Amino acid sequence: MRKVLFLLSVLILFVSCDEGKEKADLLVFNGTVYTVDKDFNQTEAFAIKDGKFLETGSKKALLDKYEFKNELDAEGKAIFPGLIDAHAHFYGLGMQQQKVDLTGTKSFEEVVSRIVEFQKKNNAKFITGRGWDQNDWETKEFPVKDTLDQLFPDTPVAVTRIDGHAMLVNQAALDKANITTATKFDGGDIEQKDGKITGILIDNPMSLIGEITEQADLKTQSKALLKAQEICFSYGLTTVDDAGVDKQVIELMDSLQKSGELKIRLYAMLSNNKENLDHYLNQGPYKTERLNVSSVKFYGDGALGSRGAALKKSYSDKENHYGALLSPVTEFKKTAKRIAASKFQMNTHAIGDSANFMVLKTYDALLANGNERRWRVEHSQVIDSADFKYFSENILPSVQPTHATSDMYWAEDRLGEKRIKGAYAYKKLLDQAGIIALGTDFPVEQVNPFLTFYAAVDRQDTENFPEEGFMKDQALSREETLKGMTIWAAFSNFEENEKGSIEPGKFADFIILDRDIMKVNIDEVPNTKVIYTFVNGEQVYKN
Repeated sequence: MRKVLFLLSVLILFVSCDEGKEKADLLVFNGTVYTVDKDFNQTEAFAIKDGKFLETGSKKALLDKYEFKNELDAEGKAIFPGLIDAHAHFYGLGMQQQKVDLTGTKSFEEVVSRIVEFQKKNNAKFITGRGWDQNDWETKEFPVKDTLDQLFPDTPVAVTRIDGHAMLVNQAALDKANITTATKFDGGDIEQKDGKITGILIDNPMSLIGEITEQADLKTQSKALLKAQEICFSYGLTTVDDAGVDKQVIELMDSLQKSGELKIRLYAMLSNNKENLDHYLNQGPYKTERLNVSSVKFYGDGALGSRGAALKKSYSDKENHYGALLSPVTEFKKTAKRIAASKFQMNTHAIGDSANFMVLKTYDALLANGNERRWRVEHSQVIDSADFKYFSENILPSVQPTHATSDMYWAEDRLGEKRIKGAYAYKKLLDQAGIIALGTDFPVEQVNPFLTFYAAVDRQDTENFPEEGFMKDQALSREETLKGMTIWAAFSNFEENEKGSIEPGKFADFIILDRDIMKVNIDEVPNTKVIYTFVNGEQVYKN
């Protein structure tokens, strides 16, 4: 009898101890966990409850303290905070999936072939697409519209260059948009040769084509957003900064997130136009756990590849050509002053050293007496040596490392030997600002963030060119690069207290990879595959 009572008391004690444990949702264990906390600590397990990290530590310690609904054995794999793309075009990526894909074309003939093939399948009333880059062709000159005129005499064609700052259109598109040699414009160019339009539109005149392009319906737009999410999750992206979207798309994002269909977190930068600014600047920032609308995207100039970037001195490969600002300086300063008077962040696209100087000087003047505004210079691509001093934790560089490895083949031709030293200078920008936010600029570049990591650290293309690396002194360390893709990117969005690291109280966004990008040979990094992607403690992707 005594023995029975003893066993019963032990059982009661065991049950009471177990009932005393705090309940949690998920234990992830047996991993190499890079927390990316302030000390860059590593651990082997963590607990999740109600969509947030609860505690990190050893599996034993966590099991002693918590009762878990589910457990996940990471099988020794590397675990990182969910990756943040600090500059991309999320909605644009989704819409691109429904157009002619011209990325990777090696000649204009291949561009034409893809357009013809697309039209055979789709019979579109207006053919649109994106992705060609004349710098990848043997003849590195802008194409002309003649072939498209012959093949599609009655169907408008408008295909955008990879950077989104130049467009090739045929005569049917020009006629529909009423574009002639007499058309007036500011900022950009309507290229002509021998008094005739070649078909190339650069920057602002492209909007004339946009005005005649049929707008996608809600079903198409929703499909685009969900497709972009699918692609991003497969690459371990849990937050994407969408660099320039309109009110209607933002409201659709919010609706899809509230319905549970769109689970990815989005930092939506407002496109700089009257409707967007009048609505949101008067209403104030809008923020949920998955959507943050508290910044404005302004285009300072064009792109270097299409010679639209605004330079202080003329292009080395085109005499007396300086590129162009896309808005008058007075308009930029007026807009910046208006945003400074609001609670919104300003994020300005600036490629050329002239555009960067204008942006940095304006930012500096407006923010001199105000901290914690974290205004961003998107791309920060070509900086005069005298202008690096303006960067700080209040004026942040937001860069895309694969731009360096995509442009390196011809960038010096555009800029010259002296000016190239202030271009793609990520290490110098980091040393000055103390923080650097990293992104891809997809679909201008590939979505793959592991190419971002590789380009930032190794400064080579995937064929190991150039042998010594492109401006290798401007490479970032692996730790700096990971921070730029997680906690520093979160900081640039005012979200460092809720994401960007695996720490108690933050959203349980994390990824498990098939290799440890902090330790493997750097040449292996581009081939990295995501095994799991989790958002809010929920598995949203499994390879």
